[in-house]
Amino acid sequence: MSIAMGSPLRIRAGSAPHERPAQPALRFRRPLTRDEYIEGILRGDRHVLSRAITLIESSRAADRDLADEVVEACLPHTGRALRVGITGVPGAGKSTLIEAVGQYILGEYGQTVAVLAVDPTSQITGGSILGDRTRMVALSSCEGAFIRPSPSRGSHGGVAQSTREAMLLCEAAGYQNIVVETVGVGQSETAVHGMVDFFLVVMLAGAGDELQGIKRGVMELAHLVAINKADGENIAAVERTRSEAERALHYFPAAVSGWTPRAIACSALTGRGIPALWNAVQEFAELARANGSFERNRCDQRRRWLRDALDQGLARLFRSHALVSQHMPEYEREVTEGRITPFRAARQLLEIYTGASRAGL
Repeated sequence: MSIAMGSPLRIRAGSAPHERPAQPALRFRRPLTRDEYIEGILRGDRHVLSRAITLIESSRAADRDLADEVVEACLPHTGRALRVGITGVPGAGKSTLIEAVGQYILGEYGQTVAVLAVDPTSQITGGSILGDRTRMVALSSCEGAFIRPSPSRGSHGGVAQSTREAMLLCEAAGYQNIVVETVGVGQSETAVHGMVDFFLVVMLAGAGDELQGIKRGVMELAHLVAINKADGENIAAVERTRSEAERALHYFPAAVSGWTPRAIACSALTGRGIPALWNAVQEFAELARANGSFERNRCDQRRRWLRDALDQGLARLFRSHALVSQHMPEYEREVTEGRITPFRAARQLLEIYTGASRAGL
């Protein structure tokens, strides 16, 4: 049964999402043109898709302009994939679980899968600490899968700023299921909920009471809670945790989509619960599409993306303004030496900026 677009796409060995070979001419590291990016993405060329995601992650103004053109040209080819966000405590086995789910989708449904894994950022290089070469090895070797690690670079919500655009590019490349894996879990990690259709929280049995506050912060947004590592001697503990999570989910307000959240036990190692997990995703998608909440959620997300982009853009304009840059060291010194509060310093810097803007400076 297809969940994303039409009938399932059967993957043949050696085939790309669109079953067309990449053009060798694009393998060289010369700059690609706008049309080469667009044509390569729509053809399902994973090499060009990777370079396009690198482009949208760039902070260079010229790259940003080109990236905007590429993403906008791809927009008519987006929106048909199912977007799933996965978060959970560090060590919960999110990557291993994603690999198991991805292989299940490829094998049972013949559908394509793109994984956008937001990695912790190196404080030295600014790049991803992890990568697809160090995890999800089996899934990354499948032609119907695309795995892209991206450095979070301190983005709030555990999701890289460019993740939304990368998601759109993957959809334009023909990937039918998009999985966004966050850095970890916490009160700020819930940003991923605002960019996906289905939100999965991965937990462990016996994690301890110290995690209860964190779990509540994301569980109230969860469509499904998966208690992972239900294998070996851990099965009984996992089942107890699953029952506790199931009861806890009933205390949260009813979802607008009409979906009733649930908890399952699963094992990425043995495959237990993997079909039930993906069946729940399918069931949710069918329900949400039927009652209209699926598209309403997508529209609300696009509005929030606009507002987030405005906030980020205004912050960049403010910090790059000549007068603000001139006065910033002085105010920072006043704040660090305790002579003025950070809030008053911020108000005065904003007054400098707005005054200069009104004067046309």
